[in-house]
Amino acid sequence: MGLGSILGTGVFVSIGLGAEVAGPAVVIAIALAGMLATCNALSSAQLAANHPHSGGTYEYGYRYLHPWLGVGAGWMFLSAKSASAATAAIGFASYLTHFFQLEAADTWSLPIAWTAIALATVIVLGGIQRSRQATACIVAWTLLGLVVFVVVGLGALWKADTSHWRPLFPPDASQPGGPWGALLKATALMFVAYAGYGRIATLGEEVRQPRRTIPRAIIATLLITGSLYALVGVVAVGTVGAPQLSRLTTQQGAVLDTLARQFSVPAVRFVVSTAALTALLSVLLNLILGLSRVVLSMGRRGDLPAFTARLNAARTTPYVAVLLVGLVIAALVSLESVRTTWSFAAMTVLAYYAITNLAALQLSRDERLYHPLFAWIGLAGCLVLACWVDAVLWVIGMAIAATGILLPRILRRRSAPD
Repeated sequence: MGLGSILGTGVFVSIGLGAEVAGPAVVIAIALAGMLATCNALSSAQLAANHPHSGGTYEYGYRYLHPWLGVGAGWMFLSAKSASAATAAIGFASYLTHFFQLEAADTWSLPIAWTAIALATVIVLGGIQRSRQATACIVAWTLLGLVVFVVVGLGALWKADTSHWRPLFPPDASQPGGPWGALLKATALMFVAYAGYGRIATLGEEVRQPRRTIPRAIIATLLITGSLYALVGVVAVGTVGAPQLSRLTTQQGAVLDTLARQFSVPAVRFVVSTAALTALLSVLLNLILGLSRVVLSMGRRGDLPAFTARLNAARTTPYVAVLLVGLVIAALVSLESVRTTWSFAAMTVLAYYAITNLAALQLSRDERLYHPLFAWIGLAGCLVLACWVDAVLWVIGMAIAATGILLPRILRRRSAPD
């Protein structure tokens, strides 16, 4: 589930967004984001092992910090991952239109994205077991496609123009803080691409031996994805250069499909494009799965309406939460802007994992699996990177969190008897 959640939007779409900000230094941003994600992952693993309940940091904030921080984390998660899911759906539509070379691609994008959301929602409604089986098949093909892209792409780099790596930072970077500010903003954007490991923690109630299984799954997932991200970044920047890579992302979306066409092996394009399609669909599926579990937890506690916690007849799937999440993602897709949805996801996911690390620091010595230094690094990293996200997105995100915290309490007071 972790691989299915991570290997998608980040590697097939967002690398170009990072290259637009930091130029070739996006490769450094990938590595920095991976290290920060590892620290955050260790905090998530410890919390999930000690408190194996669906809901992730929403549950951890309640138990280890304060109910308001728990609710705030829940709304940050819903906001971040809904935006990420919308980005995945938009990316899926871009790759599909390019794969079939459809005319008037803009006309087809929204219907295709909505269809993908509907398909993923139906699969999740079938239950966790069916979702796991579908994800296993998708991840296998995605890994094959990325490995083929990297192997053929590294071979092509021997003939590529090395000037693509000079200068390392854009000379006209307008980002506050100059090149270092650009690097930090790109790191914030790339950090979102690793955030799928949280999906493992939100399924704490649905795995055997969570204290052993969850930490191992998270660490293995990050090792695999971090290596692939770095290699794909090197191939992408080295093949066409950072400026062209960012243009491909904003104008076409199907970045790796376009790059694969330039390789001398024709079959690479088919393998990479289909791998992108399966990966983005997998991310969408897993995000709907994780989001619905957080909605379920919030509905149980009364932080969302009680009907959102309803289960199906077999009591295995929160069907109302799944349907609600699908509708929200479909609405966000209507924005049709990868840059907007991904940047908003960056802001909210950094706030979410800051609360995660803060909760991990409250664990007792006996509960800890790792040294508290990892949680401190994760907390500091999230707070620093959050400073480089657009201010308007902060205002929107904080307004959503505040509304989510205060509205249920206002409604309870009005409905309480005198």
